[in-house]
Amino acid sequence: MKKTITFLLIILTFACSNKPQDLVVKTNIKGLKKGTVYLKRVIDTVLVTVDSVIVNGNPEFELYAELDEPDLFILDLDKNSKEEDRISFFADKGTMEINTTLKHFVADAVIKGSEQQKILEDYQKLMSRLNNRNLDFIKERFEAERNGDTATANTIEKKQNSLFKNRYLQTVNFALNHNDSEVAPYLALSEIYNANTNLLDTIHASLTPRIKNSKYGKELQKFLEERKLDEKSN
Repeated sequence: MKKTITFLLIILTFACSNKPQDLVVKTNIKGLKKGTVYLKRVIDTVLVTVDSVIVNGNPEFELYAELDEPDLFILDLDKNSKEEDRISFFADKGTMEINTTLKHFVADAVIKGSEQQKILEDYQKLMSRLNNRNLDFIKERFEAERNGDTATANTIEKKQNSLFKNRYLQTVNFALNHNDSEVAPYLALSEIYNANTNLLDTIHASLTPRIKNSKYGKELQKFLEERKLDEKSN
C-alpha cells in the first residue's frame, strides 16, 4: 500500500512539473554574463515578482508566469548597480521572445509574440514623433529666450501647448480605433488619466464588451466612477 501511495505521489509531482505554462518569455540578453533578471507585473496595485533567473554565463533563458488574460509585464535587469533597466511589454498566453543587449537593454529590445504588444508599439511610435517635435520646440524656445526674443518665445510656447493638446487627442483617437484591444483602456489609465472626464468616458463607451470586462476595462470604469464622485463633491 505504501509503495502504491509513493508511486502515485511521484506521478502527481511529475505531472505538476510538466504542466503547460500560460506564459513563456524566451529571453536573450547579448553581453550579459552575470546578473539577475526578474519578470514582474502589477497585482492589486503592487508590483510583484512572478519569476526570476540568475544568469551566470548563458544570456539565453526562459521566464514563466500564470496568465488569465493579456496584461502588462516588466522585465527587470539587476546589474548590481544604481541603474534601473526595465522593459515593459504586453503579454498574452503562449510564448513571447525578447531579444536585447546588455549595453542598451531598453533601447535595443525587440519583442515578439503578442498582438497587444504590436499595438502598444504602434502607439509608442506615434508618440515618439510628437515627443521629438516637442524637443525641437524646447531647443527653439531656449534659443529665443537666450537672445531676448520674447515674441518668438511666446509663439513657440503656444505651439507647445497645441502639441500637448494634440497628444491627448491622438491618444483618444488611437484608443477608439483599437477598442477591441486591452491596450485601449490601458492607455486611458496610464497616458491620459488626467484628461477631461468626457474624453475618458468616450473611450470607455467605445470598448467592446470583452474589453470592458477585462482587467484594464474594469479599472477604467472604476477610475471614471471615482473621478465623477470627486468632481461632484468639488
